[in-house]
Amino acid sequence: MTDSIPQDPNTHFPGPALYARAASLGRRLRELGLTLATAESLTGGLVSAAVTSVPGSSAYFLAGLNTYSNQSKYRLLEVPWVVLNTAGAVSPECARAMASGVARLTGSDLGLSTTGIAGPDGGSEIKPVGLVYVSVYGGGRHETKREIFTGDRQTVAFRAVEAAMELLGKFLEDRNPG
Repeated sequence: MTDSIPQDPNTHFPGPALYARAASLGRRLRELGLTLATAESLTGGLVSAAVTSVPGSSAYFLAGLNTYSNQSKYRLLEVPWVVLNTAGAVSPECARAMASGVARLTGSDLGLSTTGIAGPDGGSEIKPVGLVYVSVYGGGRHETKREIFTGDRQTVAFRAVEAAMELLGKFLEDRNPG
């Protein structure tokens, strides 16, 4: 196998629809001359995998961090302890801090984050399994979205990846953060 053989999006993650979305976002990032970095919790690197499945993504994708624990969110992304201890790791405040933190840490124009509860355990009445926050930071602005997905752990994580890509796309269309 050589590096010149492109990935077949019909047989590998992220699949044809998500691959097309990642390719479209990559073209838009190139057009705008923007770079992207990700900070992921519940998705465990799946957003980065989708972005980097596109050939040439190194032109705009700088880094992806799996900040699964609160300690890694605090130490690497500088999410304030007060956020983690009051709002919690699964909160819009944490998602925003993760997105801006990864942009700052990597020197990227944009930061994209995911945090949530994939299940099957860990949920509560206030924060049920399937609760997800995605956030984009760039140009001093944040966009954050809350979702509740149903399904097994893998389904929740995959839906979170789709939500992150959708939010990034809207951010690039609506805000042009460059």
